[in-house]
Amino acid sequence: MNDYLRESLSYFGLFGRLIMSRKEMIPQRVDYGDDKDRYFLYYEPDVTVSDAIIFWVHGGGWNSGNPKAFDYVGQHIAKAGYRMISAGYRLSPKNKYPAQIEDVCTCYNNAVRYLRKKNIDTSKIIVVGPSAGAHLTSIMCYSEKAQSKYNVDISPIIGFVGFGGPYSFRADQTVFLRLLLNQLFDKDYDRKEAEPVSLMSKNHIPMLLIQSRHDGLIQYECAEEFAARAREVGNSCELYSVEDKKNTHSWYTAGLFFETRSENKGLDKFFSWIEERLKGNI
Repeated sequence: MNDYLRESLSYFGLFGRLIMSRKEMIPQRVDYGDDKDRYFLYYEPDVTVSDAIIFWVHGGGWNSGNPKAFDYVGQHIAKAGYRMISAGYRLSPKNKYPAQIEDVCTCYNNAVRYLRKKNIDTSKIIVVGPSAGAHLTSIMCYSEKAQSKYNVDISPIIGFVGFGGPYSFRADQTVFLRLLLNQLFDKDYDRKEAEPVSLMSKNHIPMLLIQSRHDGLIQYECAEEFAARAREVGNSCELYSVEDKKNTHSWYTAGLFFETRSENKGLDKFFSWIEERLKGNI
């Protein structure tokens, strides 16, 4: 079956799991701007397994989604014992890029200040993003230009994990991605200024790219190009190819958090990789 069709049909199962998801804790909402989407949710686990912070930025094609819609991700990660920030940002097409990266960087800065005021250690931050969130967080982590412009201190970041990210705006990109990018950018905007593979700088942050060869929306080559560029400049990078049967875009970028580590190899890889980074930072 065509991977795009499989992706479209997967939404029924995802919505069913979303309806059945349980809310076991109430996160704290913190606004960092006047726009309704400029806020983050903070999840405090009942029992922490680490002093690491997960800074997570949602996907949704840059034009949909918010932290509340992905509450089940925060519930899952907090239940696993990690403190988590779930970041929101202004959406397209009403808000054109670079509004999104400005918000992600501003949210990150505000979240770090918020945690420090609560006397929470912020020296070990793992930045995570699926899909559009992977695009935005990869720029925040690896673009010196963005870091300088938005005053982002990346020194506490000990790892980056991206799920299904459009890191490269390939000439043979899918029709779906082309439509989303046309909504995201003004007509005359230089898209190289928002393409992660073009903005890559060398730094200390190791990366894990989780990508599927049967995504249906984002080409596997996007991750291959980003990984190759990372290695070219000297950044540590691991590219993990999704092995699970539920390997369409929405399932492996967000739906995996409906499952357990024993059920989902991609989810187990996500947590295992984080655990390994933390061992190296003890």
